[in-house]
Amino acid sequence: MAAPALPPDNASELTHLLFRQHNVISRRQAVRLLGPAAVRQRLASKRWTVAHRGVYLVGSDGFTIADENQRRWIASLSAGAGRAAPLGGISALAVLGLRGFTESDVHVVLPEKMRHRHPPIFVVVHRSGDITRAHVHWNSSPPAVRVPRSVVDAARWARHDDRARAIVAAAFQQRLVIGDDVEQALAALPKVRRRAVIREAIADARGGVHSLPEAEFLRICRAAGLPRPSCQVRRTGSTGSRRYLDALFDDWQVHVEIDGAQHMDVRHWWADMKRQNDLWIPGDRVLRFPSWAVRHRPDEVVAQVRAALLAAGWQP
Repeated sequence: MAAPALPPDNASELTHLLFRQHNVISRRQAVRLLGPAAVRQRLASKRWTVAHRGVYLVGSDGFTIADENQRRWIASLSAGAGRAAPLGGISALAVLGLRGFTESDVHVVLPEKMRHRHPPIFVVVHRSGDITRAHVHWNSSPPAVRVPRSVVDAARWARHDDRARAIVAAAFQQRLVIGDDVEQALAALPKVRRRAVIREAIADARGGVHSLPEAEFLRICRAAGLPRPSCQVRRTGSTGSRRYLDALFDDWQVHVEIDGAQHMDVRHWWADMKRQNDLWIPGDRVLRFPSWAVRHRPDEVVAQVRAALLAAGWQP
């Protein structure tokens, strides 16, 4: 479906508002622009339908929540009692450009003392005593808490530690954050669930780890007492093409590639890789592991990496 055309500059304030809010409007906004009688007439004629208490959907015969943009605006306006409340966590990151993560819930952040009506069942309201206007991108659609704080929030609200690590890694890999941004946001919060997990994920991401399997590989290396490799090391081939090594033990020139793709039979696929690694350990020492093996066969992965490092001259 083609995107709706941008309204002309001389269009009414209502037209611009509906364009920005994907045809979702709160009663508070509608009464201010049209008056209560005009709102009642639009509802009676079914030109508008009730999406939730005090929130309307314009130009629909019946309310459905298939449009993700409309779900976000319904969440924002309903939780904010007719005003646009900022999205937070993974919902804010989705609005601000993070790819690869989906969630049925829409997360909204409200000041600690603000009352709100009961929002739709798919809305999760988080109270915060330290969110200020400066923490929010008010020009995004809907407004969203800025990326560094949203990365921390998404990680601490995640269902499990692995998802928290993956969110942090993806935010760095997709260049939504750089440098100390997330660390500073984490340090500014006095109480954070998973603080140690998030801090470790930040350190891994800043060290070049761009995926959860790479982060898992670093963790099993640390646990086994192996040296820390450099991650995402750039190399230029003989033809001038650039490639990035997932992990490189620089002093011993042991390369490790972690393949996140899936296979019809991952166990047979890993068996083939393992045999190939056994042949490479005495020679070029380029090791390949599927992400499945890093997660489910860490002892075997560590054994092969240790063997390659020892063969290259590493002394524990």
